[in-house]
Amino acid sequence: QVQLVESGGGSVQAGGSLRLGCAASRYAYTDFCMAWFRQAPGKERERVATINTHGDTTYAKSVTDRFTISKDNAKNTVYLQMNMLKAEDSAMYYCAADIFCYLRESEYKHWGQGTQVTVSS
Repeated sequence: QVQLVESGGGSVQAGGSLRLGCAASRYAYTDFCMAWFRQAPGKERERVATINTHGDTTYAKSVTDRFTISKDNAKNTVYLQMNMLKAEDSAMYYCAADIFCYLRESEYKHWGQGTQVTVSS
């Protein structure tokens, strides 16, 4: 069974930083692509970053050079370090996992419960 548990959300002022964590069951962590999505009110869920089993990463253009996705093998945890946060980064952030690093949210079978990030300007 695949379990994903997010942590680390909160409120921060623009320009600040937050680090989100996604603790995954061992099976998901070693065999799946791990992804971060976000969804703001009234908007579609968008893919923010992915990291595959080889450690290759992808980023949405809107977060490139500000966000970093990484893995901690000792903790089976994927992190999203978010720097230089902007008001438009405010959203519910979700961790997702599946065999491949799919582009669309509908292709991911496994999801965490989400963690809220609020950036005030």
